[in-house]
Amino acid sequence: QPYDLPNNWEWLKLGDCSGIERGGSPRPIQEYLTDDIDGLNWIKIGDTEKNSKFITSTNEKIKKEGLFKTRMVYPGDFLLTNSMSFGRPYITKIQGCIHDGWLRIHPPSLVDKDYLYNLLLSPYVYKSFTKSAAGAVVQNLNAEKVRDLLIPLPPFAEQLRIAAKVDELMALCDQLEAQHSNAAEAHEKLVSHLLDTLTQSQSADDFSSNWHRIAAYFDTLFTTEASIDTLKQTLLQLAVMGKLVPQDASDEPASELLKRIQTEKVMLSNQGRAKKDIPLTRITESEKTFTLPRGWEWVRFGDALISRDAERIPVSSDERQFQKGKYDYYGASGVIDKIDKYIFDKPLLLIGEDGANLINRSTPIAFIARGKYWVNNHAHVLDGISEDFLRYIELYINAIDLKPYVTGTAQPKMNQSKMNSIVLGLPSEGEQQRIVAKVDELMALCDQLKIRIIEVNQLQQKLADVMVEQAVAA
Repeated sequence: QPYDLPNNWEWLKLGDCSGIERGGSPRPIQEYLTDDIDGLNWIKIGDTEKNSKFITSTNEKIKKEGLFKTRMVYPGDFLLTNSMSFGRPYITKIQGCIHDGWLRIHPPSLVDKDYLYNLLLSPYVYKSFTKSAAGAVVQNLNAEKVRDLLIPLPPFAEQLRIAAKVDELMALCDQLEAQHSNAAEAHEKLVSHLLDTLTQSQSADDFSSNWHRIAAYFDTLFTTEASIDTLKQTLLQLAVMGKLVPQDASDEPASELLKRIQTEKVMLSNQGRAKKDIPLTRITESEKTFTLPRGWEWVRFGDALISRDAERIPVSSDERQFQKGKYDYYGASGVIDKIDKYIFDKPLLLIGEDGANLINRSTPIAFIARGKYWVNNHAHVLDGISEDFLRYIELYINAIDLKPYVTGTAQPKMNQSKMNSIVLGLPSEGEQQRIVAKVDELMALCDQLKIRIIEVNQLQQKLADVMVEQAVAA
């Protein structure tokens, strides 16, 4: 006996009070399917609806002559899945036939159907079924295992009261779930709105006021993984707008950095190590999406970086498989294979060329590759005046909205021309390094905060599970 029962309750095996039978299927089933209106309802697991208690219709019928190889069920019968969605009960409201993926349970009239349904759906029964099916390669239930299930049976009047109370509490749970969903959506909108005020601040005083408003409620606002992700994206945007670290008047202006970049590009072009630049269009006022801090410069992406796309070599899956070895192979969003040969052997910036992530930005689209590696033709390869400079560009690309530079929606793509036209707000080298260091520090703190949130949620869930188990046992 799994636990002590209240007075007037009894333990008994389900098979001692209910008929339990397995379904069957005429084969080949295709020869028995029919569109005839007089055909027998052919009940399949696909006819169930998520979280539904009842089966009310079927998509297919079979010929009546297939009945000798299957089993009839009737309204009020219980159907229990014995393989897929293991042990899930349903009550059928229709007459039909079941295949061998179902078990039919026909309870007596003195067992309330709602009480039995809740019992079969309970963690106690699921654990019992799982234990009886242990050791099998594929978990499944046969009729004998279900007949041996010990069930606690109260008096009939109490069964009715239990079923009514469960319905009442489940309705309350549904209300709480809806309220939680609405509250979560409102919370997400509030976080997004308040963080937007930071990026839209027009002055230092405005920014300070907006930040103090957020800081006052920080522990209330940032309580979910989604809110932390939104905070991280806002920190990136603030970083590339020059609002995350103070400017230093002693820094060399970005205009001097641009001169050195142009000198480097001309030298590489003369040596045949880089293509000669194609003149890019002048940046218009409408493309300048925020006011640059003092000492920063607007520049086109293609004027600030050196493209090495021409050196990429597409690699077939067969070739990758054949040449697995000690060097990395990079695709659009990370290491996906290993091969023996390489073409790049210095830190370079890789930016995804295609894929939905160009638009939805669920993960970073740009990253620094190091070591010796190949790059396929789904990632742009970019060099720069220094690795520190590439780190800042990596951060910048992951911060901004790339939609204006992407073509297509079903298959989003950012070709080299579009990438070169990206408008870049460029700070001095010193400020680039301070920005990257601050972002690294804040992202690490955000990750720690997210881990704490996950741990708290897991602890709350564990506590709730224990309390429920104790309440049931009591």
